[in-house]
Amino acid sequence: MKMKQLLQETKTIAVVGLSNKPDRPSYGVTKYMQAHGYKIIPVNPSCSEILGEPCYPDLSSIPVPVDMVNVFRKSEDCLDVAHEAVKIGAKSLWLQMGVINQEALDYASSHGLTGIMNKCLMVEHRKLGL
Repeated sequence: MKMKQLLQETKTIAVVGLSNKPDRPSYGVTKYMQAHGYKIIPVNPSCSEILGEPCYPDLSSIPVPVDMVNVFRKSEDCLDVAHEAVKIGAKSLWLQMGVINQEALDYASSHGLTGIMNKCLMVEHRKLGL
């Protein structure tokens, strides 16, 4: 699937590792996506709310369908996230800039998810003019 089509079809984004600190990249990228009409679901076990949305401790706790899982975590944590993304029926797994785990991407792809790695969601969205 082409990136433009992926971003056009995505409506709900679960953000794993979203920080509640405005100076963190995860906060800025997520706020941008939220401002562009995407439903944001923060996944951070140490927060109750970020950007006006309730936080969930993990992907399995989210009570609604998720289109994309956007990951702001250490590369070595991504395989577990990929397993959870498959389990909840997400359509895509997006590993942010600097987050590199080929095994996680391969796992997600082998289970039918579109996988993107080492790219910034906000930068790609802007480039496509969406």
